[in-house]
Amino acid sequence: MDLSIAQNWFFLVIALVIVAASLVVVTSRNVMHAALMLVGALAGSAGLFILLGAEFVAGVVVLVYIGAIIVLFLFGVMITRVPIGQSHNLDHANRWPALVVAVGTFAVMAGSSVAFFGDEEIYNTAAVRTSDIGDSIFSRFVVPFEVVSFVLLAALIGGIVLARKDADT
Repeated sequence: MDLSIAQNWFFLVIALVIVAASLVVVTSRNVMHAALMLVGALAGSAGLFILLGAEFVAGVVVLVYIGAIIVLFLFGVMITRVPIGQSHNLDHANRWPALVVAVGTFAVMAGSSVAFFGDEEIYNTAAVRTSDIGDSIFSRFVVPFEVVSFVLLAALIGGIVLARKDADT
């Protein structure tokens, strides 16, 4: 079997998994089911990065998005004591007009992208090594890296303070 044909089939399967999981995320009435399907969609995007030969980016997607963001989301849902079951407040009368607007917006964006960039050529550039990325993060960009870490820490502490119930109130 030709390798490019196998890659196309793997791409098709992974893309279908991503689309199906994403549809469940936006249509699910259960927050936990939506979070688990988001894990599936993000895992599929990591699979696409592996198909592209970007194993480092796939690892970052798994570590940062699946390992940290989803866990933080589930932690926030559980600590705020939000009802985890089905929510009937999520059904809105404007669901179908919103779908029409979303499909129309997608059609306009896709059409304009093809019209403006359809005949552009893709240039092959030199691959960036993972060690070069690590060197630049911890040498040239160490201050922005630390600033972002403090902002994330402040957001985490603020979320915990806001979600915590005091015994006095």
